[in-house]
Amino acid sequence: MAVDEETIRRRYREFLELLPLTIAIAGLPKSESPWNFSADQMEVRTNTLSTAFKLARQMVRDAVSSS
Repeated sequence: MAVDEETIRRRYREFLELLPLTIAIAGLPKSESPWNFSADQMEVRTNTLSTAFKLARQMVRDAVSSS
């Protein structure tokens, strides 16, 4: 199933608008060492951000619909 260009743009805008809230919900610390994260650490952080994004999106939808 093809996704039209407008849908992709809308999803991208939604992602960018929710990014600050997503990062706040995730609560991930920045790397304090001069080295990069390992592959396993990046995977865990990615999963955390994905879950935080879902929560942020749901929170915004709940807030908008309850008004």
